[in-house]
Amino acid sequence: MTRDDATRSGEGTRASAAATGGTWERALDLLREWDPAWAETCLRMTTNPWQSGVLSRKTVELISIALNAGAAVPHPESARRHIRAALETGASRDEILLVLKLSALRSVRSSAFAGHLLVEELPPSDLEGRRTPAPTPTVDMLRAAGRWDGVWDSFVYLDPEWTEEVIATRVELEKSGVMLPKLVAFLSVAYYASQGHLQPAETRRHIKAAMRAGATWEELIEVLKLCFVQSVQACNFLVPILDEELARR
Repeated sequence: MTRDDATRSGEGTRASAAATGGTWERALDLLREWDPAWAETCLRMTTNPWQSGVLSRKTVELISIALNAGAAVPHPESARRHIRAALETGASRDEILLVLKLSALRSVRSSAFAGHLLVEELPPSDLEGRRTPAPTPTVDMLRAAGRWDGVWDSFVYLDPEWTEEVIATRVELEKSGVMLPKLVAFLSVAYYASQGHLQPAETRRHIKAAMRAGATWEELIEVLKLCFVQSVQACNFLVPILDEELARR
Protein backbone atom coordinates (compact mmCIF):
# COMPACT_ATOMS: atom_id res chain seq x y z
CA MET A 1 0.00 0.00 0.00
CA THR A 2 1.41 3.37 -0.98
CA ARG A 3 1.13 6.50 1.15
CA ASP A 4 -1.52 7.85 -1.27
CA ASP A 5 -3.49 4.61 -0.97
CA ALA A 6 -3.28 4.79 2.81
CA THR A 7 -4.49 8.38 2.80
CA ARG A 8 -7.45 7.43 0.64
CA SER A 9 -8.18 4.60 3.08
CA GLY A 10 -8.37 7.09 5.94
CA GLU A 11 -10.65 9.31 3.88
CA GLY A 12 -12.79 6.27 3.06
CA THR A 13 -13.11 5.45 6.73
CA ARG A 14 -14.42 8.94 7.50
CA ALA A 15 -16.79 8.69 4.53
CA SER A 16 -18.13 5.45 5.95
CA ALA A 17 -18.79 7.23 9.22
CA ALA A 18 -20.95 9.79 7.46
CA ALA A 19 -22.79 7.08 5.57
CA THR A 20 -23.76 5.17 8.71
CA GLY A 21 -25.48 7.83 10.71
CA GLY A 22 -22.82 10.50 11.04
CA THR A 23 -22.38 10.58 14.83
CA TRP A 24 -18.60 10.56 14.41
CA GLU A 25 -18.81 13.31 11.78
CA ARG A 26 -21.11 15.39 13.97
CA ALA A 27 -18.76 15.00 16.93
CA LEU A 28 -15.84 16.06 14.78
CA ASP A 29 -17.71 19.14 13.52
CA LEU A 30 -18.55 20.15 17.08
CA LEU A 31 -14.97 19.64 18.24
CA ARG A 32 -13.72 21.74 15.34
CA GLU A 33 -16.09 24.50 16.46
CA TRP A 34 -15.24 24.30 20.16
CA ASP A 35 -11.52 23.47 19.99
CA PRO A 36 -10.24 23.41 16.39
CA ALA A 37 -6.58 22.82 17.22
CA TRP A 38 -7.31 19.79 19.40
CA ALA A 39 -9.87 18.45 16.90
CA GLU A 40 -7.32 18.34 14.07
CA THR A 41 -4.66 16.80 16.30
CA CYS A 42 -7.15 14.17 17.48
CA LEU A 43 -8.23 13.45 13.90
CA ARG A 44 -4.65 12.82 12.77
CA MET A 45 -4.03 10.56 15.74
CA THR A 46 -7.22 8.50 15.41
CA THR A 47 -6.86 7.98 11.65
CA ASN A 48 -3.13 7.18 11.85
CA PRO A 49 -3.53 3.36 11.77
CA TRP A 50 -5.51 3.72 8.52
CA GLN A 51 -2.91 5.99 6.99
CA SER A 52 0.37 4.44 8.18
CA GLY A 53 0.22 1.64 5.60
CA VAL A 54 1.72 -0.91 8.03
CA LEU A 55 -1.47 -3.00 8.14
CA SER A 56 -3.84 -3.36 5.22
CA ARG A 57 -7.09 -1.42 5.51
CA LYS A 58 -8.98 -4.72 5.56
CA THR A 59 -6.95 -5.91 8.57
CA VAL A 60 -7.49 -2.58 10.35
CA GLU A 61 -11.24 -2.80 9.81
CA LEU A 62 -11.46 -6.44 10.97
CA ILE A 63 -9.55 -5.56 14.15
CA SER A 64 -11.84 -2.55 14.65
CA ILE A 65 -14.89 -4.84 14.35
CA ALA A 66 -13.37 -7.14 16.98
CA LEU A 67 -12.77 -4.22 19.34
CA ASN A 68 -16.40 -3.11 18.99
CA ALA A 69 -17.78 -6.64 19.28
CA GLY A 70 -15.78 -7.25 22.45
CA ALA A 71 -16.39 -3.86 24.02
CA ALA A 72 -17.80 -3.77 27.53
CA VAL A 73 -20.39 -1.28 26.23
CA PRO A 74 -20.92 -2.05 22.51
CA HIS A 75 -21.79 0.83 20.18
CA PRO A 76 -23.90 -0.51 17.26
CA GLU A 77 -23.27 2.51 15.03
CA SER A 78 -19.51 2.18 15.35
CA ALA A 79 -19.70 -1.57 14.70
CA ARG A 80 -21.82 -0.99 11.59
CA ARG A 81 -19.36 1.63 10.34
CA HIS A 82 -16.44 -0.79 10.54
CA ILE A 83 -18.43 -3.74 9.14
CA ARG A 84 -19.39 -1.62 6.15
CA ALA A 85 -15.81 -0.43 5.70
CA ALA A 86 -14.51 -4.02 5.95
CA LEU A 87 -16.92 -5.15 3.24
CA GLU A 88 -15.73 -2.26 1.07
CA THR A 89 -12.16 -3.56 1.37
CA GLY A 90 -13.17 -7.03 0.20
CA ALA A 91 -13.69 -8.80 3.52
CA SER A 92 -16.02 -11.77 3.15
CA ARG A 93 -19.07 -12.60 5.22
CA ASP A 94 -17.22 -15.61 6.66
CA GLU A 95 -14.25 -13.48 7.73
CA ILE A 96 -16.43 -10.94 9.53
CA LEU A 97 -18.54 -13.71 11.04
CA LEU A 98 -15.38 -15.38 12.37
CA VAL A 99 -14.39 -12.09 14.03
CA LEU A 100 -17.79 -11.94 15.75
CA LYS A 101 -17.61 -15.59 16.84
CA LEU A 102 -14.12 -15.18 18.28
CA SER A 103 -15.18 -12.03 20.13
CA ALA A 104 -18.17 -13.82 21.62
CA LEU A 105 -16.08 -16.72 22.90
CA ARG A 106 -13.37 -14.50 24.37
CA SER A 107 -16.04 -12.70 26.38
CA VAL A 108 -16.73 -15.99 28.16
CA ARG A 109 -13.25 -15.87 29.66
CA SER A 110 -14.39 -13.46 32.37
CA SER A 111 -16.69 -16.20 33.66
CA ALA A 112 -13.78 -18.62 33.67
CA PHE A 113 -11.79 -16.33 35.97
CA ALA A 114 -14.79 -16.08 38.29
CA GLY A 115 -14.97 -19.89 38.40
CA HIS A 116 -11.88 -19.96 40.63
CA LEU A 117 -13.61 -17.64 43.08
CA LEU A 118 -16.71 -19.83 43.10
CA VAL A 119 -14.70 -22.96 43.92
CA GLU A 120 -12.95 -21.12 46.76
CA GLU A 121 -16.27 -19.98 48.25
CA LEU A 122 -18.19 -23.26 47.99
CA PRO A 123 -18.41 -25.30 51.21
CA PRO A 124 -16.79 -28.78 51.10
CA SER A 125 -20.21 -30.44 51.11
CA ASP A 126 -21.12 -28.77 47.80
CA LEU A 127 -17.85 -29.77 46.21
CA GLU A 128 -18.34 -33.37 47.25
CA GLY A 129 -21.79 -33.38 45.65
CA ARG A 130 -20.69 -31.95 42.29
CA ARG A 131 -21.94 -33.58 39.10
CA THR A 132 -20.42 -36.82 37.79
CA PRO A 133 -17.41 -36.12 35.52
CA ALA A 134 -18.23 -36.27 31.80
CA PRO A 135 -15.89 -37.17 28.91
CA THR A 136 -13.80 -34.21 27.75
CA PRO A 137 -11.93 -35.35 24.62
CA THR A 138 -11.11 -31.83 23.36
CA VAL A 139 -9.88 -30.71 26.77
CA ASP A 140 -7.77 -33.88 27.03
CA MET A 141 -6.32 -33.27 23.55
CA LEU A 142 -5.26 -29.73 24.48
CA ARG A 143 -3.71 -30.92 27.74
CA ALA A 144 -1.70 -33.58 25.89
CA ALA A 145 -0.51 -31.00 23.35
CA GLY A 146 0.57 -28.56 26.07
CA ARG A 147 -2.02 -26.01 24.90
CA TRP A 148 -4.41 -26.15 27.84
CA ASP A 149 -5.33 -22.86 29.51
CA GLY A 150 -5.46 -23.47 33.26
CA VAL A 151 -7.99 -20.68 33.77
CA TRP A 152 -10.65 -23.21 32.75
CA ASP A 153 -9.69 -25.81 35.39
CA SER A 154 -12.42 -24.73 37.79
CA PHE A 155 -15.12 -25.06 35.12
CA VAL A 156 -13.83 -28.49 34.10
CA TYR A 157 -14.12 -29.44 37.77
CA LEU A 158 -17.63 -28.00 38.25
CA ASP A 159 -19.21 -28.58 34.83
CA PRO A 160 -17.01 -30.67 32.52
CA GLU A 161 -19.74 -31.24 29.91
CA TRP A 162 -20.38 -27.53 29.28
CA THR A 163 -16.67 -26.70 29.39
CA GLU A 164 -15.98 -29.34 26.75
CA GLU A 165 -18.65 -27.77 24.54
CA VAL A 166 -17.11 -24.29 24.88
CA ILE A 167 -13.55 -25.47 24.21
CA ALA A 168 -14.61 -27.65 21.28
CA THR A 169 -16.41 -24.69 19.72
CA ARG A 170 -13.26 -22.57 20.00
CA VAL A 171 -11.05 -25.27 18.52
CA GLU A 172 -13.41 -25.63 15.54
CA LEU A 173 -12.99 -21.91 14.81
CA GLU A 174 -9.20 -22.25 14.93
CA LYS A 175 -9.38 -25.14 12.45
CA SER A 176 -11.72 -23.36 10.04
CA GLY A 177 -8.93 -21.87 7.92
CA VAL A 178 -10.97 -18.73 7.24
CA MET A 179 -8.13 -16.50 8.51
CA LEU A 180 -4.38 -16.78 8.73
CA PRO A 181 -3.09 -17.54 12.27
CA LYS A 182 -1.33 -14.16 12.39
CA LEU A 183 -4.59 -12.25 11.92
CA VAL A 184 -6.37 -14.41 14.49
CA ALA A 185 -3.55 -13.56 16.92
CA PHE A 186 -3.93 -9.85 16.10
CA LEU A 187 -7.62 -10.07 17.03
CA SER A 188 -6.71 -11.71 20.34
CA VAL A 189 -4.04 -9.12 21.14
CA ALA A 190 -6.53 -6.34 20.43
CA TYR A 191 -9.21 -7.88 22.62
CA TYR A 192 -7.02 -8.51 25.67
CA ALA A 193 -5.21 -5.17 25.38
CA SER A 194 -8.42 -3.16 24.97
CA GLN A 195 -10.13 -0.96 27.53
CA GLY A 196 -12.28 -2.98 29.90
CA HIS A 197 -10.54 -6.29 29.12
CA LEU A 198 -6.89 -5.57 29.89
CA GLN A 199 -5.25 -8.87 30.80
CA PRO A 200 -1.43 -8.61 30.65
CA ALA A 201 -0.74 -12.35 30.73
CA GLU A 202 -3.18 -13.08 27.90
CA THR A 203 -1.95 -10.10 25.89
CA ARG A 204 1.63 -11.37 26.19
CA ARG A 205 0.59 -14.91 25.22
CA HIS A 206 -1.10 -13.74 22.03
CA ILE A 207 1.71 -11.30 21.18
CA LYS A 208 4.05 -14.31 21.28
CA ALA A 209 1.61 -16.29 19.12
CA ALA A 210 1.47 -13.46 16.59
CA MET A 211 5.28 -13.26 16.44
CA ARG A 212 5.52 -17.03 15.95
CA ALA A 213 3.09 -16.60 13.05
CA GLY A 214 5.38 -14.02 11.45
CA ALA A 215 4.12 -10.70 12.87
CA THR A 216 6.58 -7.82 13.17
CA TRP A 217 6.78 -5.39 16.06
CA GLU A 218 5.67 -2.64 13.68
CA GLU A 219 2.45 -4.53 12.97
CA LEU A 220 1.81 -5.23 16.65
CA ILE A 221 2.25 -1.55 17.49
CA GLU A 222 -0.50 -0.77 14.97
CA VAL A 223 -2.81 -3.27 16.69
CA LEU A 224 -2.19 -1.60 20.05
CA LYS A 225 -2.76 1.84 18.51
CA LEU A 226 -6.20 0.68 17.36
CA CYS A 227 -7.08 -0.21 20.97
CA PHE A 228 -6.32 3.36 22.01
CA VAL A 229 -8.18 4.81 19.02
CA GLN A 230 -11.30 2.89 20.02
CA SER A 231 -11.23 4.48 23.48
CA VAL A 232 -10.95 7.98 21.99
CA GLN A 233 -13.77 7.32 19.54
CA ALA A 234 -16.00 6.06 22.35
CA CYS A 235 -15.42 9.33 24.17
CA ASN A 236 -16.20 11.36 21.07
CA PHE A 237 -19.58 9.67 20.68
CA LEU A 238 -20.60 11.54 23.82
CA VAL A 239 -19.78 14.95 22.36
CA PRO A 240 -23.16 15.28 20.55
CA ILE A 241 -24.90 14.42 23.82
CA LEU A 242 -23.05 17.27 25.51
CA ASP A 243 -24.20 19.58 22.71
CA GLU A 244 -27.81 18.46 23.12
CA GLU A 245 -27.72 19.00 26.87
CA LEU A 246 -26.17 22.43 26.47
CA ALA A 247 -28.99 23.34 24.05
CA ARG A 248 -31.59 22.22 26.60
CA ARG A 249 -30.24 24.74 29.12
